[in-house]
Amino acid sequence: MTIRAALWATLTLAVLSGGCTWVKLTNEGRGVRVGAAADVAACQKLGSTHSRTSDTVWIFARSDKKVKAELEALARNEAADMGGDVIVPLGPVSVDGRQSFDVYRCAP
Repeated sequence: MTIRAALWATLTLAVLSGGCTWVKLTNEGRGVRVGAAADVAACQKLGSTHSRTSDTVWIFARSDKKVKAELEALARNEAADMGGDVIVPLGPVSVDGRQSFDVYRCAP
């Protein structure tokens, strides 16, 4: 394989991998929604969870949309394990792919 072909194959793989989502939402996590602070005023706070995912594939940055979706899926899965049904982001996604969420139970 020539250097040019190897480089092309590597770039193609990186682009295709950058579109992938590695974190899958569990069935339980599907029952957890992302809300805002105003949505949880009458809810019970159960705690917090902290999510982290890769913001790069090799040297290529992943899309902000994919990173955000993975962080929310991780937090929703964890919230379901905690008995929660709503997560509220505590701030924006950090530059290194981290985000914290408060977990609430709003259903009676």
